[in-house]
Amino acid sequence: MKTVETRGLVLYNQNFRESDKLVKIFTEKAGKRMFFVKQAKQNKLTPVIQPLVGADFIVTLNEDGLSYIQDYREVQVFPNINQDLFCLAYATYVCALSDAAITDRVNDPHLFQFVVKTLELMEEGLDYEVLTLIFEVQILERFGVSLNFHECAVCHRTDQAFDFSFQYSGVLCPSHYDQDPRRSHLHPNSVYLLNRFKEVRYQELSSIRLNEGLKAELRTFMDGMYDYYVGIELKSKRFIQSLKDWGEVLKTPEDK
Repeated sequence: MKTVETRGLVLYNQNFRESDKLVKIFTEKAGKRMFFVKQAKQNKLTPVIQPLVGADFIVTLNEDGLSYIQDYREVQVFPNINQDLFCLAYATYVCALSDAAITDRVNDPHLFQFVVKTLELMEEGLDYEVLTLIFEVQILERFGVSLNFHECAVCHRTDQAFDFSFQYSGVLCPSHYDQDPRRSHLHPNSVYLLNRFKEVRYQELSSIRLNEGLKAELRTFMDGMYDYYVGIELKSKRFIQSLKDWGEVLKTPEDK
């Protein structure tokens, strides 16, 4: 075992035995690790073992079993996210997706920083639905999926109104729509945004505004893409859908 200091983000915790907890932390220096916290309710670590809490952790890492948290400092919390049930649901999904994207104990500081920055922008008030779409597009490569939204898969033209083809794992221009009768029939602006999402860097973003129609189409497409190419089903994703269903039920006639 070795002791290191590393930035970390709590992904989740779960009860273990009568009063202990297992805490999953995505660390910047050592990847995702499971930590054992004894007497969690009376422990000095209680404030920093809650989901979506970041800190500089001093930890003892065990390569063969559970690791241990020795101390912490520089705590980071996200009060605005935690006060908004919908935003919290999307933030939780982003964390769960990062957990699914790489195996435990694999060091991936770039993914760690990407997750934290996504949460920070949600905390600042940027559109959490759009940030989640950007995160989903850019993390696809961690699942071994590389898609082309930039040029026609047949003729390689880059200046057309594209549509996405699952058959070609890329886009087709109008001259080659007939190559895939089951193409997605996306609005050209949606394909343009998918290409932008794949390349955008968060430091370029000061605001994000999309109309509800485009967001809805992109969400439906992204769900289908993850079902087709990745094939994972996360509880946090199902919870988002349940929230949307309840939102529709609670709408007044004037809202609909």
